Amino acid sequence: MNVKRIFGTVLTILGIVGLVYTGSGLINQDTTQMTLIVVGVIALLFFFSGIGLIKNTKDEG
Repeated sequence: MNVKRIFGTVLTILGIVGLVYTGSGLINQDTTQMTLIVVGVIALLFFFSGIGLIKNTKDEG
């Protein structure tokens, strides 16, 4: 398996985890809004970067 594809998968999973954390924090009002905004933006960056890496990496064959 390609290293870029593995890294893309890891970034995507980290992004999903961050988005779930942000969503649960918004619902439960656990932390401050600024913390949730920062985590949400970073999670979106990770998620879309990972998807881009997975999509644009050609399979080795």
